[in-house]
Amino acid sequence: MAKPFNYDYGNTVVYRDNYVYINDQQYATPEVYYQQAETIAESIPQDVEPEQVEWMPLGVFALAEEGANDSGMMLQLAVSKEGILAGTFYNDITGSDRPVEGMVDQKSQRAAWRFADGKNTDILMETGIYNLTEEEATALVHFGPDESQTWLMVRLDQPEENN
Repeated sequence: MAKPFNYDYGNTVVYRDNYVYINDQQYATPEVYYQQAETIAESIPQDVEPEQVEWMPLGVFALAEEGANDSGMMLQLAVSKEGILAGTFYNDITGSDRPVEGMVDQKSQRAAWRFADGKNTDILMETGIYNLTEEEATALVHFGPDESQTWLMVRLDQPEENN
């Protein structure tokens, strides 16, 4: 098993001079980095029977653009042992929810997902799988290959069970 890697967007993963740098090493152009995330998100194995998938909840996260206080956006995610990601994106302001799906790349530990309803197909979100175990972590939201923003993911507490 590879050592957990924290993708800290804005610090260890930065966009500078038309390149993406990871730990101060030039890694790829923004377009290539986006294409990699797209490939990861779309790499869901087709031979897995949906009813056979065992899901492990990763949690519910509040999402906000860096520097914003509250966006009213939340994301609930779960992962399967195959590395499949599934969940729901919820926008409290519009009252809408949308399914998301994606995949975890075992080698790079990048987790990438997109809306599963066929709308806004150029929007991708990614973070490291390790980041999804933290209380607070950064994520990268790609609005197509030419624009990306660093967002903050904050784990929300589980509601207490009423007996």
